[in-house]
Amino acid sequence: MPALTSARLGADFAKLWTASAVSNVGDGITMAAGPLLIASITDSPALVAGAVFVQQLPWLLFALLSGAYVDRLDRRRLVVTVNLVRAAALTTLALTIATGTVTVAVCYAVLFLLGTGETLADTAMGALLPSVVAPDRLSSANARLYATFTIGNQFVAKPLGAWLFVIAAAAPFGLNALTFVLAAVLLVRLRPAPAPAATTHASVIRSIAEGVRWLWRHRLLRTLALSMGVGNVAFCAAFAVFVLYCRQRLGVSDVGYGFLLTAFAVGGLAGTALATRLVRTFGRTVVLRVGLVVEMLTHLILATTTALWVVVAVLVVFSAHGMVWGVTVASLRQRLAPSHLLGRVGSAYAVLDLGGAAVGSLLGGLIAGVWGITTPFWIAGVTMALVALAAWRPLAQSQNRSEAIEEG
Repeated sequence: MPALTSARLGADFAKLWTASAVSNVGDGITMAAGPLLIASITDSPALVAGAVFVQQLPWLLFALLSGAYVDRLDRRRLVVTVNLVRAAALTTLALTIATGTVTVAVCYAVLFLLGTGETLADTAMGALLPSVVAPDRLSSANARLYATFTIGNQFVAKPLGAWLFVIAAAAPFGLNALTFVLAAVLLVRLRPAPAPAATTHASVIRSIAEGVRWLWRHRLLRTLALSMGVGNVAFCAAFAVFVLYCRQRLGVSDVGYGFLLTAFAVGGLAGTALATRLVRTFGRTVVLRVGLVVEMLTHLILATTTALWVVVAVLVVFSAHGMVWGVTVASLRQRLAPSHLLGRVGSAYAVLDLGGAAVGSLLGGLIAGVWGITTPFWIAGVTMALVALAAWRPLAQSQNRSEAIEEG
């Protein structure tokens, strides 16, 4: 079915989809093997946790700058170049592991470089999609890309990465390097898209400001960006201590913890399958409003329950919502933002979205350490209730305007 759908979306989308699938598997392999590698070098919790933050940090530092260059350069060539650079970095890491010279500093440097490349490649890929598929097919295309991420990154890659690390510690990183090379080869074959129409003589600061201003002035996208920026601070603050929550509150083993992570993948896959249908059936306003309520209830239920089956059900529903929200918002942003601003608008959105995740990850452990393991979930639940109240009317009032822009 995915193959037939990608064929209906066109040959260029098939190449983009395949490249995304291959690189997502590679990313998932490194996400599983990376913590194992750090933990094999040091037993310091701070250094192990720091590895996650190091890879997230570039979104706070460089996302806006990356968006400006995505709108100035050939987006296809940019992704190809970044993939080759990431392949070289991972190859270097694999060689240091194989020769026994790997250190925490080397791991941090490679992870930071991978995160920096991600700010460019992910922003450029999102900006490329509207030039590959028709506007009315964006939701279907995004759903396929999100489904590919769920299957490749979460179902296939995580156990594969851990298994490869046990066999040979350098193997998962070498394989990820190969996936980036293959993705680059596939994208080279993509039909060149029209060059972005950004004014190349404008300063980078002015270019960034133009994208930020456009996002801020669009009420619907501004509301969504702020909602998820705050929402990700709340979510990541709570889920930064999820492994401790599972052990201390639910009493599950490491195998049980792995099962709970699989619940995320199951829900995510269901969400990608339902996203387009839900929006068509109930309308965008209802879907987005329900999503905010799901966020609030997820945290409040997890703060109060100790029943494993309730947690599993909540995680499935929450991850399904996450994919529905992601597909809906990504498609909206790609339709509404002007082509020459897609990179900058996407990166401005990402600063709030992924920057919020980085901030939340730092806060969660501090809050739980001082006030207890369920406190971050209580705070997240109350925060999302306030976000839902603040966003409720703007979501409805902005829909007519955004639809008029789409039709115009």
